[in-house]
Amino acid sequence: MTTLDTKQHILDDAGFAYNFDRMVYFNRKSKKVISVEFAMDNDEKVLEHVIREDTCGKEWKFYFSSGEPPEEVRREIEASLG
Repeated sequence: MTTLDTKQHILDDAGFAYNFDRMVYFNRKSKKVISVEFAMDNDEKVLEHVIREDTCGKEWKFYFSSGEPPEEVRREIEASLG
């Protein structure tokens, strides 16, 4: 299994879905958004740590390689994910 396949499997097992329009993985229950770039730029251990991280599920938490996305992007993603 390649690294990309392994990461996809980790995200799938954690209940993340892929949003084709935004190129992000998201989990509504944990309110986490992981960009494709973040998933590709980091190893499996970092990805698993992010998935396990407790965010209290009150507000969306974004994991992007470039840091926090601009506020406009955050709002658009939050609106599209509900």
